[in-house]
Amino acid sequence: MVDHRLDDDYEALRQSVRDFARKEVAPVIGDYYEREEFPYPLVRTMGEMGLFGLPIPEEHGGMGGDYFALCLALEELARVDSSVAITLEAGVSLGAMPILRFGNEQQKKQWLPKLASGEVLGAFGLTEPGGGSDAGSTRTTAVLDGDEWVINGSKAFITNSGTDITGFVTITAVTGTKPDGRKEISTIIVPSGTPGFTVAPKYSKVGWNASDTHELAFTDCRVPAENLLGERGRGYAQFLSILTEGRVAIAALAVGLAQGCVDECLRYVGEREAFGRKIGTYQALQFKIADMEARAHTARLAYYDAASRMLRGEDYRKQAAIAKLVSSNAAMDNARDATQIFGGYGFMNETPVGRFYRDAKILEIGEGTSEVQRMLIARELGLETD
Repeated sequence: MVDHRLDDDYEALRQSVRDFARKEVAPVIGDYYEREEFPYPLVRTMGEMGLFGLPIPEEHGGMGGDYFALCLALEELARVDSSVAITLEAGVSLGAMPILRFGNEQQKKQWLPKLASGEVLGAFGLTEPGGGSDAGSTRTTAVLDGDEWVINGSKAFITNSGTDITGFVTITAVTGTKPDGRKEISTIIVPSGTPGFTVAPKYSKVGWNASDTHELAFTDCRVPAENLLGERGRGYAQFLSILTEGRVAIAALAVGLAQGCVDECLRYVGEREAFGRKIGTYQALQFKIADMEARAHTARLAYYDAASRMLRGEDYRKQAAIAKLVSSNAAMDNARDATQIFGGYGFMNETPVGRFYRDAKILEIGEGTSEVQRMLIARELGLETD
C-alpha cells in the first residue's frame, strides 16, 4: 500500500524546523538579506539543532538519520527563507556528503564531526568560469609533485566557500589523461587558508543574498597527496553521484519556496481589502492560489518519490531529475503569481514574497539547469542525445 504520511520521527523533525524557521529565522532574515550578510547566529543554532548532521552516522558525530530527513528540514526552512536553506543544503549535500561517500577513515575522522556540528562548513568546487553546465570541460589542473598536489585554476559560483567557518573546499581537477585520451578528473580537498588558494570578494547576486558565494582561484596551490578524495580518476563519476543526490535536496528546497508563496498569499488575501471586501473572496485570486497549491503538492510528491527510491537503494536518477525540474518550475511560477497577488507590495524587498521572487530563478539554474534535467530524463527514457 502506498502511504505518503510521515512517521512520528519525521513529523517531529519537520515541526521542530518549522518552529525554528517561523520564530527565529522569519523575524530577522530580512535584515540579513538587505545587508547581504551571512547569518552566523542562525547557522550556529542550526548546528546546535543537529541539522547539519541529519544524514551523517552517529559514529561520525551526526544524528544518524537519512537524506529524506535533510529534505524535510530544507523544505521547512525554505518556506521562510532560501538563503538559510541553501546554506544547509550546500553544507551537507555538497560539503559533507562527498567526505562521507568517498572519504577514507582519516578524512572522515578529521572533517565529519566538525561538519555535522555546524562548527565548520565545507564547499564543493565544480563549476568553472566559462564552463557552465559542461562540467566535463574542467580546466583546473592538479599535478602530483612528490607527495603534494600542485593545483592551478579557478572555480565559480561556489556556495559556503568564503565564510569565517569554511574549513575546506573539495574541487574537481584534471590529474592526467586516460588511455582513451579523455581527461582524468579527480577530486581533492583544499583546506581554507592554504597558500595559493584565494577567495575572491563575494558576488553581487539577484537572490540568495544572505548566503555565501564566491569565485575561487588556485595558483601553484600545494596540498598533501593524501588529500585526494576517493579514487584517482573517479572524480567525474563521484560528482555525478553527489549531484544526483543534490537534485533531490534542491527539489525539497524549491517545494518549500513554492509552499511559502502559498502561505504568504493566504495570509495576505485574508487581510487585504479592495472594493469593499477581502480580496480572498474574489474567485480569480482563489483560482490562482489553488493552482499554486496544486503545483507545490505535485512537486512535493515528486521529491518524496525520488527520496524513497534513493533510500531503498534503487536507481533514482530519472526521478531526481523530474523532481528538480518540476519543483523549480513550481517555485518560479508560484513566486511570480504571489508577486502579482501582492501587487506593489510584492515588488518590495522587505516582504517575504519579494525575496521569494528574487530567490526562485536560481532554482532553475543551480545544481543542474532545467535544460540539463530534460536531457537526463530523455536519456533515461532511452532517447538519443547529441
